[in-house]
Amino acid sequence: MPEHCAAYSCSNRRTIENRARGMTFHKFPKNKDVRKKWEVALRREGFTATCSSVLCCRHFKEGDFDRTGQIVRLRDGVIPSVFSFPVHLQRLEKRRATSTSRRAEESLSVASQDSQETSTSHPEPQLNDDHGYALPASPTALKTRLIEALARVESLEREKKNAMAREKRAKTTVKSLLGGI
Repeated sequence: MPEHCAAYSCSNRRTIENRARGMTFHKFPKNKDVRKKWEVALRREGFTATCSSVLCCRHFKEGDFDRTGQIVRLRDGVIPSVFSFPVHLQRLEKRRATSTSRRAEESLSVASQDSQETSTSHPEPQLNDDHGYALPASPTALKTRLIEALARVESLEREKKNAMAREKRAKTTVKSLLGGI
């Protein structure tokens, strides 16, 4: 079994010390389509993952992990996205092609700059003319609310799973006690 991460220029190894630090290693998916996406994301020419190839946790975003159980797992369909590629392997960001989409992109960047300036000088709430009661004025505030909501959902899922496990253990205990009578 490989002990090294398959990512370009990553020297992380599966060792007891790394495991104690909380580093996890994840096998390539068995699903051929998702496996191919992982291989493309690595940007290693001629690389084909084997059934024992692994990537370390450093190449995934924090939200990509499912930590509800005792084992840290990746969520379904997650693609590794955190890499430090050399210049020749970096991809250029494509700009918007149409004038309408460029204007929309510019207005978003101006709005985010304005929200950053107001949040640093005077944190006054900005009213949204259309449905101000539903959405925050800035995309960053909306993203913050989304992250908080997702964290709450994950916490509730974990609590539910633990409660179901406790219930199952209690049923087993009651059955064993009633069986002995």
